[in-house]
Amino acid sequence: MPEGDTVWQTAQRLHQALAGAPLIRSDLRVPRLATADLTGRQVLEVVPRGKHLLTRVEGGLTLHSHLRMDGSWQVYGPDERWRGGPHHQIRAILATAAHTAVGYRLPVLELLRTGDEDRIVGHLGPDLLGPDWDPDEALRRLLADPARPLGEALLDQRNLAGIGNVYKSELCFVLRVSPWLPIGEVPSPERLVAHAKKLLEANRNRRARVTTAEPRRDRRLWVYGRPGRPCLRCGTPVRAADQGRAGQERSTFWCPSCQAGPQGPGPGPS
Repeated sequence: MPEGDTVWQTAQRLHQALAGAPLIRSDLRVPRLATADLTGRQVLEVVPRGKHLLTRVEGGLTLHSHLRMDGSWQVYGPDERWRGGPHHQIRAILATAAHTAVGYRLPVLELLRTGDEDRIVGHLGPDLLGPDWDPDEALRRLLADPARPLGEALLDQRNLAGIGNVYKSELCFVLRVSPWLPIGEVPSPERLVAHAKKLLEANRNRRARVTTAEPRRDRRLWVYGRPGRPCLRCGTPVRAADQGRAGQERSTFWCPSCQAGPQGPGPGPS
């Protein structure tokens, strides 16, 4: 699932391509929006909110989309070939005279009044890359359930918005604590919030996500996606296991030597 930095980059591309110009084509390919037509309306702005994308258009309307696991928005020039996937995977087309934005495999696409945006994003915690960022509020929300495992608390967008599976694992490694450590037992939890902000800020303008400052492709991340491989810090094999409530499990990666605390549900895959 795309993380906050990826969604932020997508919003920037869409805003640069569409904002300030009237739409000459609007094609929303989901049943409940089959008759909706935004043609002639000017796109005012495209903004990210956590992992949500809000495309605001004239007339007080917002097109809300969410990428989830494999959705994407691609931007093309007038004569450029579309390469985002087969035609039947297209869910939205928004075009100005200069650019066409094509949404592929979008699992969430809805049109609502801009004044009603809180209905879909009002539950989110402070956005790590947004103007509403409030580290004190994010920390308060994280610590509201002190017994909750750190990894689960970080993924809960109601606590702070923008962290996905990659940053969850990488943040726990940077802080040298297990993803299964109760959030209330994390030493100096304010460091957790500060590091989360720092990592997303550092990567929001990068094409390739980096948390280690290593330029080599296979050493850009400390533990994520490295099960069984040597920890870049101590050489111990990185472990992986599912974490989360039944039906909501997500893969978690950690170093059992570098990270203190509970070591997950049994040995886990290597």
